[in-house]
Amino acid sequence: MTNPYAPPQAQVRDIADPSQAAAPADRGTRLGATIIDTMIFTAMVYVPAIVAAIAMGAANRERGNAPVVAAGAVALVGFTIWCWFTIVYMRRNGQSIAKKLLHIKVVRTDGSAVSLGRLIWLRNVLNGLISFIPLYSIVDVLFIFGESRQCLHDRIAGTIVVRA
Repeated sequence: MTNPYAPPQAQVRDIADPSQAAAPADRGTRLGATIIDTMIFTAMVYVPAIVAAIAMGAANRERGNAPVVAAGAVALVGFTIWCWFTIVYMRRNGQSIAKKLLHIKVVRTDGSAVSLGRLIWLRNVLNGLISFIPLYSIVDVLFIFGESRQCLHDRIAGTIVVRA
């Protein structure tokens, strides 16, 4: 029988020690990661789609919408492969493909690991929706020049990019 007057026996999970936190990533490294990620996405999705459309169109000009359909199918395959790689890296250690190459990663502001949901929904989807507001993207990027080196989307998601 359990003593109802006994002190609580709950397991307490300690938060990460801020003094042991990794150093924030350099602004130039973050910019480089964004550029490389864009180049990878372009190479995996847009380039194959354009090549497929040109090849189909040059092969027979009387095919109607066939080149567009083929280009769309090729782009979908490239996008699926890109998504798979990106999700694997993000789930494993909070990195995109380029962040992995440049040895930086996304963590919570307390230094703990970031969840895949936070990465996708708050850092990407919500930020993408907010970016329809005129000038938001410029303001978002300019926030990186603050002392914490956090863009606005980092602040919204409660994350920071650090050296891995």
